[in-house]
Amino acid sequence: MKFDVLLTAASKVAVCTVVVVSLISCSSTPDQPKPAELAPNASLLGVRLAWTAKVGAIGFPLDVKVSDGTVAVASSDGVVASLDARTGAELWRANIGSQIAAGVGSDGRFAAVVTRSNELVSLDGGREIWRQKLPAQGFTAPLVAGGRVFVLAADRSVTAFDGLSGRKLWAQQRPGESLVLRQAGVLLAVGDTLVAGLAGRLVGLNPTNGVIQWESPIASPRGTNDIERLVDLVGRVSRDGEVVCARAFQAMVGCVNAARGNLLWTKPAFGYVGVHGDDKQVYGVESDGKIIAWRRLDGERAWVSEGLRYRKLTAPLVVGRSIAVGDENGLVHLLSREDGSALTRVETDGSAVVAAPVLAAGALVVVTRGGGIFGFLPE
Repeated sequence: MKFDVLLTAASKVAVCTVVVVSLISCSSTPDQPKPAELAPNASLLGVRLAWTAKVGAIGFPLDVKVSDGTVAVASSDGVVASLDARTGAELWRANIGSQIAAGVGSDGRFAAVVTRSNELVSLDGGREIWRQKLPAQGFTAPLVAGGRVFVLAADRSVTAFDGLSGRKLWAQQRPGESLVLRQAGVLLAVGDTLVAGLAGRLVGLNPTNGVIQWESPIASPRGTNDIERLVDLVGRVSRDGEVVCARAFQAMVGCVNAARGNLLWTKPAFGYVGVHGDDKQVYGVESDGKIIAWRRLDGERAWVSEGLRYRKLTAPLVVGRSIAVGDENGLVHLLSREDGSALTRVETDGSAVVAAPVLAAGALVVVTRGGGIFGFLPE
């Protein structure tokens, strides 16, 4: 997996692609460690394939959005679709006529994506209702909430639009380091607060006017050049009540109380995908494929699993008594939340699992780079 890094322009108007840096190279090279050999399937957990669906190939940081038993997905060629998570039946499908760079945001009725030409496109039940030009590229799925659409752009701006008309309501611009990741960041609602990842900080904003209410640093720039000083928070996050835990790219994992804005703890961690958790632990995948569980209370390590090293894993998902991760070969591994031991694994279509798995209406939903959508159910 290659992560492009963008050098931002000095103005708010644009973010220019000046240099592309391979921060994590997943192409086959003689020096690259071989993926860990898989043990025979433990089959300690009964899981069956309940349904499948299909969209086009996916080459952007897809965020599969779950809302009221529906699943919103999109493909690079402009297709946006909503599925019934219980059956996989298609509720609607639309083609916005533009290549997609980020998505999907949805509240169950409205859906929003960002195009490669820096347009925010909003749909109502599969029908396009408006599109707005953005000042910069976007790689994070829009947030659709409270009758508004919020966008986090690569120039470290957050902008709010009216959900029905597309009218711009406010924008908040924060200066940051010159480089940002071409990767999904952090944008979510916690109660009455809009929480965004800006550089290495979680920032709480008033969603009605964009005023910043608090800032809490998870990681700070380090090093002597722009690449070494790169700090960005990456999705997904783990939320338990008012506490939000997030990963700073190749630097830290930390938790913040989003009601008060105070930092609870941080721990060094060297991964490039987000985290997930439950009320006791936060789970994350390191760059080398180690899976780590940190205690939610204080960040101390609970366990480390090395059985899937170098298999290029997605961010994890807590599901029942297990955590699920996808890999580059289309396998979905379910591990014990207690100690990281293997419970079972299931197959998809052989192409890489492209987004973190999600749980919808009791189904474990997995999307692959080839556009396959798979719904698994416990037996």
